[in-house]
Amino acid sequence: MAPGDARASQLKGEGGLKVEFPADLQIARQARLLPMAEIAAKMGIDPHLLEPYGHDVAKIKLDAIAELQDRPKAKYVVVSAITPTPLGEGKTTTTVGLGDALGRIGKRATVAIRQPSMGPTFGIKGGAAGGGYSQVVPMERLNLHLTGDFHAVTAAHNLLAAMIDNYIHHSLRDFPIDLHSITWRRVLDVSDRVLRSVVVGLGAPEDGVTRQTGFDITAASEVMAVLALSTSLQDLRQRLGRMVIGLARDGQPITADFLHAGGAMTVIMLDAIKPNLLQTLENTPVLVHAGPFGNIANGASSVLADMIGIHCGDFLVTEAGFGADMGAERFFNIKCRTSGLAPDAAVIVATVRALKVHSGKYRVVAGRPLPPDLIRENPDDVLAGAANLRKQVENIQIHGVTPVVAINAFPDDHPSEHRAIRELAEHLGVRSAVCNNFAEGGAGATELAEMVAEAADEPSVFQLLYPDAATLREKIETIALRIYGARGVEYDPPAAKQLDAYEASGFGRLPVCIAKTHLSISSDPKLKGAPTGWVLPVREVRASVGAGFIYPICGEMRTMPGLPTTPIAASIDIDEEGEIVGLS
Repeated sequence: MAPGDARASQLKGEGGLKVEFPADLQIARQARLLPMAEIAAKMGIDPHLLEPYGHDVAKIKLDAIAELQDRPKAKYVVVSAITPTPLGEGKTTTTVGLGDALGRIGKRATVAIRQPSMGPTFGIKGGAAGGGYSQVVPMERLNLHLTGDFHAVTAAHNLLAAMIDNYIHHSLRDFPIDLHSITWRRVLDVSDRVLRSVVVGLGAPEDGVTRQTGFDITAASEVMAVLALSTSLQDLRQRLGRMVIGLARDGQPITADFLHAGGAMTVIMLDAIKPNLLQTLENTPVLVHAGPFGNIANGASSVLADMIGIHCGDFLVTEAGFGADMGAERFFNIKCRTSGLAPDAAVIVATVRALKVHSGKYRVVAGRPLPPDLIRENPDDVLAGAANLRKQVENIQIHGVTPVVAINAFPDDHPSEHRAIRELAEHLGVRSAVCNNFAEGGAGATELAEMVAEAADEPSVFQLLYPDAATLREKIETIALRIYGARGVEYDPPAAKQLDAYEASGFGRLPVCIAKTHLSISSDPKLKGAPTGWVLPVREVRASVGAGFIYPICGEMRTMPGLPTTPIAASIDIDEEGEIVGLS
């Protein structure tokens, strides 16, 4: 649940009066969970393909991919959004609600989402299991350790870091590494700003070579991106082995396999590569797998989960991080390019508050109350922010996919404001539906389900935004001009040199993943709506060769978050019965 989401405690009752609403954790604990074998049976997966983790979570063996491949393919739906406020606009809640609602209209649906990171869970954002009566359960396990996949990613990543420093300590004279070129840092699944820049190797000579480095959050690890984009165990092994950690002094890339680390890293990941199976409050199957960072990586759940889920019913509903300019673009051009799967429809989550923010009149800050004027009835302010929704609809349509607008309803919304969004959607020629699934579960999203089913039945021709053969500069400029609405791209001298070096090293056919703010379609978080006439500044370019993409960095990117003044961790505890309290 995002902070500031008033629905966490209050909803409007009859006559507009506020009524108390149960907390997510309270709702989750009242769920009637089905045994995992029954959930798997809904997907057509037999018990021999399950590895139970207790009674309420299981892993699915990768053998399921071959066993299911002759079955018909489900309709493939991705849930994206307009450019969000710092509070988030409810993509996961909508994704879960849509999955449940499809079941209510007689469709067999499977949901696929990312695993939440514990850094934000204990920091400012809270958990990522959906919210209200559209949740994935067991909520506590999902938001905490689940089956240990994040810990496996952390261990595999840090094993490579240890082998880098061990190589420097023992072999630097034999094969000199350019210490300043080493990009491989260490990771932890916490938010801890003091770890952003550290010095290692202090002490005696036997304690290693002194150098400056730092920590990222585990979700930002390239190992996590590799997990999300691998198509098999052998593919995982190859991707881990070719990850580049730095350069030799002659400019040649140094890989994990050069350091003989790829094999051991793969062994650590043997269980983590298997997708996790959970369920919604309404017992819809949910695949939870991988959690790559949305700013510098593809920001979507795993290809392997989708390779299983695509053969498990009528619909596979997944989501892509942040707005359509980021999450959906990467979903289409990185994830679908890798998996070979083609989406049949897309959902764009829109909220009254986000569209009002895109009018440029309001500022929303996480952890603070919403401005009073923001929640006053004002459909004109909603329409003043319409340019963002219009552009995000276009960003979906550019790829040949039919969008449906999901209006995620909040208690402070007004019917006139919902009507304004629906009229805008109608003007754009796309379907729309008001979603009340937070309060009503799947029953509150059946209109959306009907709209999505209609859209998915329409003929579509999915198309990638750019071909593999385009140069890296051409790919960057295509995204900047066609998706972001920029008038051009400027490269700092280091970025230009890095692009030339990557092309010369044979990495030019990789897709690009532009690292920028998620709070604007532009690279400036202060610019709202759909700004034009601006120039995308590329200050640095890095390569995730194992994951399989190049990421230009546009602006300041924090890969290790910090905690807020009062982190959510401060309110989490156990009660006298040993039950968790305060988790949101």
